[in-house]
Amino acid sequence: MGLRGIRRVLAGGALVLMAVSGCTPALGATLTAPPTTRPSPPQSSTPSPTGWQAEMLGAVNAERAIAGSPPLTLCASLNAAAQAHSDDQALRRTMSHTGGDGSTMSQRAQRSGYVGWSRLGENVAAGYPTTAAVMTGWMNSTGHRQNLLDPRFTHLGVGQATNGSIYWTQDFGTSGAC
Repeated sequence: MGLRGIRRVLAGGALVLMAVSGCTPALGATLTAPPTTRPSPPQSSTPSPTGWQAEMLGAVNAERAIAGSPPLTLCASLNAAAQAHSDDQALRRTMSHTGGDGSTMSQRAQRSGYVGWSRLGENVAAGYPTTAAVMTGWMNSTGHRQNLLDPRFTHLGVGQATNGSIYWTQDFGTSGAC
């Protein structure tokens, strides 16, 4: 299930990249695991978010409420994956769904402990100065908006890193271990 290409979208003055999967065109970097019978992974709690993470979670859930989608919960393992990806993007001063080591979104989620997932999605952006600005950019982009509002997602991980510009990552998941 490889990526078919990368689409560059200019939104709100910042460049936003969406990976277009061969199986789910028009969705920004979304993967669905093949159907298997697997036990539900144990769910661990994530500490209450503060600062920009709380602002991001609140903004995402506010948009989801308007759309009639259930709220997401912040997930420690997806947070780790998203933060590591934002750190990598800032270090390399590039924005991509592919990590500097060639990793994919699913590989990063797995190695951060988000195992047993049935669906993953990722939004990345760079150049937006605030949480509100990047949310506006993502909501104005069809593929990113679809990830944000997809009612099948239950978990959210967020990352932010700065190196002259702010690099943002949102990782979405379903059924994985938090």
